[in-house]
Amino acid sequence: MDGGLAVVTNPMVDVRLTSTLSSFVTKRRFNRGITVAELKGKMEMIVGVSASCMELELFDVSDQLLQKMDDNEALMGSYAVDDNCRIHVIDRSGRQMGEFDDVQKVEKYEISDETYDKKTDSARSFMKKHHIGHFNEEEVAKKKAELAARQEARKDAADAISVGSRCKVQIPGQSTKLGTVMFVGTTDFKRGYWVGVKYDEPLGKNNGIIGGKQYFECEDKYGGFVMPEHVTVGDFPEEDYGLDEI
Repeated sequence: MDGGLAVVTNPMVDVRLTSTLSSFVTKRRFNRGITVAELKGKMEMIVGVSASCMELELFDVSDQLLQKMDDNEALMGSYAVDDNCRIHVIDRSGRQMGEFDDVQKVEKYEISDETYDKKTDSARSFMKKHHIGHFNEEEVAKKKAELAARQEARKDAADAISVGSRCKVQIPGQSTKLGTVMFVGTTDFKRGYWVGVKYDEPLGKNNGIIGGKQYFECEDKYGGFVMPEHVTVGDFPEEDYGLDEI
């Protein structure tokens, strides 16, 4: 080499990309041998700006402006592009940052139920063809019958419970609680039949008021609503809690 020095430059360079349309910073790797025009073409899908509307500014690693990359025929490597420098894309189309972030402003494709029903390549068409979900008439009918049977059984259980009766509440996974039946019937907060109970101890969740409606009266944390099947009516005297030891 006759004492001379050979400088070898990595043909690839890692740069940071920013734009006037987004606050995000994206990192990409490019070949220094491409032209600025080719660079713009590669960045279209990355920053969402048309190549014809791009104006490029080159910043160094400390984000100091170096120069404009305004020669489309020049090679990217002819500019002072180094690893971790930043190329800022200015969109000259007139759009503003965040213009399309609000999905309410995006025109939506809509299709009527009648038109959608006629499509043969839709999810609904697939479900109909293979009798899936609510398109399985036999399964739907079976579930309706099971629901009706459960509701009828719950109504029968509720009819056998009278307000004022002493009761025992046994809910799976919970300890047994004693109390007095204060309400039996349907409610506004959930469909079906429910039993309102005033417990002997503060083991409940309310005071007989749900959703602003009063179904019965009791102290706070003494009231609860349970399914009829969890309630057993009988001679369950209140505990004296050791009062005879005073």
